Amino acid sequence: METRLDMHHSKFKKEVEQGRQSESIGQACSPHSDIDNEKDQLMENKQKVGVVGLGYVGLPVAIGFSEKYSVVGFDIDKQKIDFLNSHVDPTGQISSEKLREAAIEFVHEERKLKDCNYIIVAVPTPITTTKDPDLSYLKDASAIIGRNLAPQTIVVYESTVFPGATEEVCIPILEEYSKLNSGIDFFVGYSPERINPGDKEHTFKTIPKVISGQNKYALEKIYELYNEVIDANIYKAPSIKIAEASKIVENTQRDINIAFMNELSLIFDRLNIDTYDVLAASKTKWNFIPLSPGLVGGHCIGVDTYYLIHKAKLEGYYPSLLCEARKTNDFMPEYIIQSLMQLMISEKLTVQETLITILGITFKENIPDLRNSKSLEMVRKLQDLGLSLQVCDPNVSNDQLKDTDIQLKSFNRLEKSNIVILAVPHKEFKTADLNALFKKNNGILMDLKGVVPKDALCKNIQVWRL
Repeated sequence: METRLDMHHSKFKKEVEQGRQSESIGQACSPHSDIDNEKDQLMENKQKVGVVGLGYVGLPVAIGFSEKYSVVGFDIDKQKIDFLNSHVDPTGQISSEKLREAAIEFVHEERKLKDCNYIIVAVPTPITTTKDPDLSYLKDASAIIGRNLAPQTIVVYESTVFPGATEEVCIPILEEYSKLNSGIDFFVGYSPERINPGDKEHTFKTIPKVISGQNKYALEKIYELYNEVIDANIYKAPSIKIAEASKIVENTQRDINIAFMNELSLIFDRLNIDTYDVLAASKTKWNFIPLSPGLVGGHCIGVDTYYLIHKAKLEGYYPSLLCEARKTNDFMPEYIIQSLMQLMISEKLTVQETLITILGITFKENIPDLRNSKSLEMVRKLQDLGLSLQVCDPNVSNDQLKDTDIQLKSFNRLEKSNIVILAVPHKEFKTADLNALFKKNNGILMDLKGVVPKDALCKNIQVWRL
């Protein structure tokens, strides 16, 4: 239920037209394909599962359920629905073949939800500019579901929220708009999403699933629902609040651990010690937890901690550790820029003569997702300082950046520069010859994830790592 598409529009429009042409040819040969017949049969004979919100989480969830259920995929974005009905995934996660075969009816008409026995909610839960939870998508989704809620329907929220949100925020909206009583006329549960975009190993089907329900009946029905499609273990949490809290803890733990690594990097920089050399030595102990410093962005780790902070403050407790971890991780783009300026001074490089190459602007490797990207934030800060930049990211299109001053370049069209910042180590960058990006094999490489072997670079290239 995202309100705008971050996608390769021109590429997708071409794919849509090609898809329509091929479908027209197929229809001329056969009025109804075997795939269409199979899909129709599935959708007639099985219980219906509605999925509200078809982004990075909702679409894989819909695909997963479509293997055993008839699925109604709903999103308020009509353009997204048009793409999906043309077998094109705007997020780039699901293949056209898989979309074509899936027993999913993609719609933007909310009335279609009335036919569903189960409704899964997978809408964004971002933060505001003041770092407070933004529940507007969740509230809007609950209102839409409430208006179209048939008696005995089971609603399962997968969107990440603070403990208590499902029962304190969502259920009252469902009851208000449906005029039905929760726990009697319809039932609610919570099952935190664990979708990891770009990860082909850990998928909706293979990741252990936590479920919860407002009562025993709801819990057992939700277990039956997910047990049909999940190959991994399913854990029944004692309450909805506990299931909500478990998701927040998963990501907050990672946020704190990365903040610890980032703080070590800040300390070791002052001591003139290579952080990765220290970690390599520490890893020789059997119970050392291997972690590394880095930028923390995206829709989960850099956001969810603020949901727990918000709820803790409402209860009268100030979570100092969580707040400091967030400050440390949010500071890292600024720290990298400060380090860059110091390197320029030490190498006597002026702003006028320096060209900086940025490799990668997504929030993590091998996906086109720009949400809360700290690499992108860093690019904007460098632009504000008046530095000359060239940016390359093979997973992003210029159309995604149409509201910015950033123009992407392909790797083979990059000019030779003084400084290269490997911000996001996409697979294309890991196999490329980075030496070719420098003027006369001389310059500075800022390797933010510590992935480039020191012996892979010319001796005159200075390497800086977090």
